[in-house]
Amino acid sequence: MAAPAAARKKVDTLRRQIEHHNSLYYVLDTPEISDAEYDRLLRELQTLEGEYPDLVTPDSPTQRVGAAPVVAFGQVTHSVPMTSLDNAFNAEEAREWDQRVRNGLDAEGEVRYVTEPKFDGTSVSLRYEDGLLVRAGTRGDGSIGEDVTVNVRTVRSVPLKLRGTGWPQLLEVRGEIVIPVKAFERMNAEQTSKGGKIFANPRNAAAGSLRQLDPRMTAARPLAFFPWGLGASSAPVAQSYSEIVARLRDWGFRITEFFSVQTGIDACLKYYADLHARRARLPFEIDGVVYKVDDLAARVSLGFTARFPRWAIAHKLPAQEETTVVEDIMPSVGRTGVITPIAVLRAVRVGGVTVTYATLHNQDEVQRKDVRIGDTVIVRRAGDVIPEVVGVVAAKRPQGARPWEMPQRCPVCDSHVIREEGEAAHRCMGGLVCSAQRMGALLHFASRRAMDIEGLGNKLVEQLVEKKLVESPVDLYNLTEPQLMELERMGEKSAQKLLERIEKSKQATLPRFLHALGIPQVGEATAEVLADHFGSLNAVMTATVEQLESAPNIGPNMAEDIHAFFAEERNQQVIHQLIDQARVVLAAVERREAATPFVGKTVVLTGTLESMTRDEAKKRLKSLGAKVTETISKKTSFLVAGAEAGSKLTKAQKLGVPVLDEAALLQMLNAAG
Repeated sequence: MAAPAAARKKVDTLRRQIEHHNSLYYVLDTPEISDAEYDRLLRELQTLEGEYPDLVTPDSPTQRVGAAPVVAFGQVTHSVPMTSLDNAFNAEEAREWDQRVRNGLDAEGEVRYVTEPKFDGTSVSLRYEDGLLVRAGTRGDGSIGEDVTVNVRTVRSVPLKLRGTGWPQLLEVRGEIVIPVKAFERMNAEQTSKGGKIFANPRNAAAGSLRQLDPRMTAARPLAFFPWGLGASSAPVAQSYSEIVARLRDWGFRITEFFSVQTGIDACLKYYADLHARRARLPFEIDGVVYKVDDLAARVSLGFTARFPRWAIAHKLPAQEETTVVEDIMPSVGRTGVITPIAVLRAVRVGGVTVTYATLHNQDEVQRKDVRIGDTVIVRRAGDVIPEVVGVVAAKRPQGARPWEMPQRCPVCDSHVIREEGEAAHRCMGGLVCSAQRMGALLHFASRRAMDIEGLGNKLVEQLVEKKLVESPVDLYNLTEPQLMELERMGEKSAQKLLERIEKSKQATLPRFLHALGIPQVGEATAEVLADHFGSLNAVMTATVEQLESAPNIGPNMAEDIHAFFAEERNQQVIHQLIDQARVVLAAVERREAATPFVGKTVVLTGTLESMTRDEAKKRLKSLGAKVTETISKKTSFLVAGAEAGSKLTKAQKLGVPVLDEAALLQMLNAAG
């Protein structure tokens, strides 16, 4: 039956779309649609050509694998075509394939299959002559690829010479070039620090790395190679693929630990389910599982279709990338006050779940990716983490798409939002009053090195917040025994004990109190520096930025954060309530007036001391008037370096800070009494 005009028109449209995306994906390494959307286009074209065979042409995307190689590289002709695999998208389609295999082999029982991950990377063919690597080519269009020999030789898991013996004079090993997930994350972090290009995913990074014109760039990338089959061979290697894999391992190739042999389709589906469950924890990204007939003679019997081997199939995992529309961008305040822009998405299924939100990380990422409200974007979901926006499909940007800027006031508590110089994060300054930060602020306030309220843990604080019994640290001091006894796992004795600990915490030191407030960048050591330098809470609260910078190891950024925290009116209100209403009493900071070598000195300890612990040394130094800090700066008076001193010693030497060994320290301590 001749195809109707509408079908011909649709087929022409689909072919143009697919060829366009083939070029973006295979040639330019800049895909603008997700894998799932590409698969849908190809499946739609396959369906139409199946209904109307007269529409099938030799140049149809269904009759070839990819796109032509770029002219920047030489060409490689594959004597044995690098065909792609047919796909199964569910268990039913996998079982149908198994039935076709058994029918083709007239098999009464179950077939022996090999199973392995379908790596999400870039395919290459390695040609060995007399055991030496002589050429490497990309898949290209299946018949002609790009010559990437020089670059592939830099991949350390590719043997330059086969090990052992028994390999044929001519052998083509085919496999996938990939980048491990952790190595990819480190690579992107380094790129970010240098202001370089950020890769959307490991697959694009692997493809881009392999096609660098400078092999030194490829060598610097963490590429790995995993074989998945053979091409041309001057002599048979084995009678089964599992035997081939064993030979390849002996010859120096890295074999995935997830390669296995299964009997029957049910065992294959169990393998698929197991790997799917472990997907987020795998060291490499995969987009499916491959099932192959193990027996090579059976493969010859089954043969090929126009595009695919009949003896293998790729059982695809749920896509981790999809395209959708950004309907809004909203700021989300985390427990520490960091504000993250979140894209509100038109609902889309990604990785087997419905996604309506995706992180944009920070303002810089929004601007770098140029994400606007109304844009069509590619969304990625890897593992169980919140999805992220990978990039914008610029060709689909509508008129009126609106840029987004970080708000100047917190969307939760209306406190000021600041950004530390040199940092990517914006932060809400309402740490004591912001409900988004309430859980984190209360847990920090009660922690052992802050107000030390033992027993006030995560589950209890969660209940206190949920029941609205505590909205700020002040409310802790207003809790009653009946209120506590209404909470889960809180009896009379437990309630009494907790109230006793809360009451005890009212007798605090100024350093503990400053640490408990959760001031950005102010940890235990910095709180002690502030207390020692200013002497009172009021002096710290009213200090100018310049005055704060005059304290040891307080830099400009930290001074700005401290000043901004105390400038927030509602933070001031909570602090005054803690002192005036809750009756928190701050012990006076003792100042040693006697002349010692340590009065007014800023000291840093590093390495291991033999005569005392570092905590003991710290206490003795402070009792003699020294200020002990954790970080080396030009303001440091001297560094005490014990055994195995590390980077602090190196930094002190660079800055010209005097260095004392343990013997010199003991001599000074003894002289000071």
